[in-house]
Amino acid sequence: MFKIYELVKASQGKLISGDDQTVVKGISIDSRKINKGEAFLAIRGDNFDGHDFIKTAIARGARCIISEKELRGIGAALIKVKDSTKALGAVARYNRKRYDIPVITVTGSNGKTTTKDMISQVLSKEFKVLSNEGTKNNHIGLALTLLKLDSSYDVAVLEIGTNHFGEVKYLSGIAAANIGVITNIGPSHLEHLKSLKGVFKEKRNLITGLKSPAIAILNADDKFLKGELLRKNSKVFSLGIGINNASDFRASLVSRASGKCRFTVNRRLEFALTVPGYYNIYNSLAAIAVGRIFGISYQKIASALSVFKLPSGRLNIIKKKGISFIDDTYNSNPLSLGQALDLLKEMRPKGRRIAVIGDMLELGKNSRMFHTESISQAAEFCDNIITVGSLSSLGLKDISLGREKIIPCHNSSSARGILFKKIKVNSSDIVLVKGSRRMKMEEVFNF
Repeated sequence: MFKIYELVKASQGKLISGDDQTVVKGISIDSRKINKGEAFLAIRGDNFDGHDFIKTAIARGARCIISEKELRGIGAALIKVKDSTKALGAVARYNRKRYDIPVITVTGSNGKTTTKDMISQVLSKEFKVLSNEGTKNNHIGLALTLLKLDSSYDVAVLEIGTNHFGEVKYLSGIAAANIGVITNIGPSHLEHLKSLKGVFKEKRNLITGLKSPAIAILNADDKFLKGELLRKNSKVFSLGIGINNASDFRASLVSRASGKCRFTVNRRLEFALTVPGYYNIYNSLAAIAVGRIFGISYQKIASALSVFKLPSGRLNIIKKKGISFIDDTYNSNPLSLGQALDLLKEMRPKGRRIAVIGDMLELGKNSRMFHTESISQAAEFCDNIITVGSLSSLGLKDISLGREKIIPCHNSSSARGILFKKIKVNSSDIVLVKGSRRMKMEEVFNF
């Protein structure tokens, strides 16, 4: 709950009409879902303008409107702000500072959502945890999550995403986190971040903006993050894999069967993951580190992780009409595609290993090279490959081995037709489906 004067102060707005002592029950940006007594904040999106729905919000019981436009006689309190989206972040930051609880933020090129969810599941063993729903990790999603924070929560775990310089710094300022986790640095969003050094520079803002006790948790096996660890900051914990690894939290005695992992942490206790993917060891190590910082026993952490399920569209092994798929359709970049292909390579189906690979977007000037390298990796062991999109087909000319296995097409519905009518996939095969979000690779499953 907020009093209107608090919203005016937080948003640095101007009260045009209404009583500043009026209480609002919450903040909504969706006029279709607003509850009676809430404030409606009219933000602008790429395809909509919340100001067009102010009358609808009032009709549904909005007690206050936060708007960039000065309106009169609307039947509700009005706060005028310069930028409603920034006002949303400012109010979220104000709400976060009302509660003296620890906040954990997670970023990285890959594994953000899985790591965030693993940490939340571990901490939920002993605490009430607030976390982003799914991948709502941008300036809208993170702000809306923090607006849900109230005195009932013990801790918050927040994922922070970025595709432009300055976004991690901005979101970190809203979250005012005490613990920061960076999973890895890889070639993602290079169209705007330009290079791996640019990705590292952007992601590093997560830990430079931490509040006391300012604890960072970093992957020591990542060459960029390893360099950060060499600064010898006493409040940095490292993660790594290998029996001779010197990390604070290290996995050893790793065994894998059907892509699923068992490993020992710090030679103390064996952990078993039901989720596939070698790299999920790193994600789970981050959750183990956070759990131990919060005093949760290794046994309880192991119990929490043993039943962890991956978020939708992330290496989910599913069956559709008897056919086995690796559904990794949420998004794609060279690092995550490489990890998914590693899993496919580990699988031992009775039939064929097939990859349906969609374009990886926002990779900048080296996009062709990244696509060529990834498809070449797949060609080393896959029986059939379907490439989806113009970027994937560009690199086919540079592939020397395995070109006869590759069938290019324009979109995911065409890929589905090729998969069933030309390749004639059957129940003995396993099929990896992966591509960037805008490629809509999940449509391959619509049969």
